[in-house]
Amino acid sequence: MTRVAILGTGQTCTALSVPLADNGHDVRLVGTHLDREIIDSIKASSVHPDLDEQLPMSVTAYQLEEAPEAFAGAEIVLSGVNSFGVRWAGERLAGLLPDRALVIAIAKGLEAAADGELRILTDVLRESWSGSQRDRHSVSAITGPMIASELAARRETCVVFAGRDQAALDYLASTFGTDAYRVWTSTDLVGCEVCAALKNCYALGVGLAEGVLQARGGSDRPDRMHNYEAALFAQGAAEMRQMVAVLGGDSETAGWLPGVGDMYVTSTGGRSVRVGRLLGGGARFEEASERLGHPTLEGAAAIREIGGALPKLVRRGMVSPEDFPLLRHLYEVIELDVPVDVPWSSFFGGEPGHRRTTAHASSD
Repeated sequence: MTRVAILGTGQTCTALSVPLADNGHDVRLVGTHLDREIIDSIKASSVHPDLDEQLPMSVTAYQLEEAPEAFAGAEIVLSGVNSFGVRWAGERLAGLLPDRALVIAIAKGLEAAADGELRILTDVLRESWSGSQRDRHSVSAITGPMIASELAARRETCVVFAGRDQAALDYLASTFGTDAYRVWTSTDLVGCEVCAALKNCYALGVGLAEGVLQARGGSDRPDRMHNYEAALFAQGAAEMRQMVAVLGGDSETAGWLPGVGDMYVTSTGGRSVRVGRLLGGGARFEEASERLGHPTLEGAAAIREIGGALPKLVRRGMVSPEDFPLLRHLYEVIELDVPVDVPWSSFFGGEPGHRRTTAHASSD
């Protein structure tokens, strides 16, 4: 039996307690300062109010002030906060990490420095740790398609644990993996993390199609906008592959679960897609966010962060001004309130008929 401490009670990290409990592990679920009502609910009834699922009885809930008790003796620590809380989580974990515990994180995004350098969030998580803590604690990431409610209901789910330490990945995979939750591993941490960030951006882009269809008055017609969606999805996959290579990952990572697999499942629904639909229908971003109740929008945040870094990467000679046309347009729509006008002629290397039939070339 392994003791696992989870910081955060969002749907995804809470759902991960199910395969851990099914494997007989001791799971301690620690709420953040925003999770008090969720922890109260789990303590009272074992039900997570957002997942609407009863958690296994072996999952114990703790308020944030009880974290030292929950983390004592933990062999695995899961950072379950989203991209907006990574620095906060790193600071809290610095005072909680048991000696040599393995750390794994779920946050999806990239952070841009002033010069446009893009950093993966597992590195951001470790930033406030001491040198000895960074040496003693391997940090990995969970990537790939994983809808929390399906995982909690034990629907078959295939994911990738990515990190730089293969032995740590093997241990984590054996601890989490079940017949329903199947775990592959990859040492391409950069590639997997880049895909995890960009899949949210391009899923938002795929959502544009439904909004454009509604704006044209065709939502009640049998001819949908799947051709439109497919082209956006394919361009997104090509740009994801290229960005992985630009940042030093293996471009092939974009072609399986961490990349197109995760982008597919995110494109089928969720907040990013709903925002995309509203934007495609003519709403400006702030209006779309308000209409949805100002939810956490990691896709929009990643578009702003990565899209804003592109001109700086051009000046540094890492990309050309013609690269990433879809991501650039999504940035214009979200950050600059430019109306949706998909730059089709810049997709797949340029004008139709003027490109060889092989896949869009990456920089690797």
